[in-house]
Amino acid sequence: MDLVALDQPHRHEAEVGELLVVVVVYAANIVKDVRENIRNLVGGRMSHYESLISKAIEQGLADLEEKASAKGYDGVLGVKISHPLVVDGGVEVIIYGNGYRLHVQEKES
Repeated sequence: MDLVALDQPHRHEAEVGELLVVVVVYAANIVKDVRENIRNLVGGRMSHYESLISKAIEQGLADLEEKASAKGYDGVLGVKISHPLVVDGGVEVIIYGNGYRLHVQEKES
């Protein structure tokens, strides 16, 4: 299955379908969350949240692919990943795009 960031199909024989949306929320480990809050006071990379965001994006893309497949689409066009939101105790990511179907043209004999 293709997840494509382009807004238009690269083939003319594709039918663009409905908007598919996936929301993923990952909870943070409370001990690591406290550590990140302390790091926020002194500065530096917040590696725990970076890891959570990365996992949420990977899960969201997999969920979008699964949702498209379940609806009979061949792929998803215009895939967008909203800016992940770090909330108290977790991260939220919204991923969306339009499903598409490829039309197989029969060859004339």
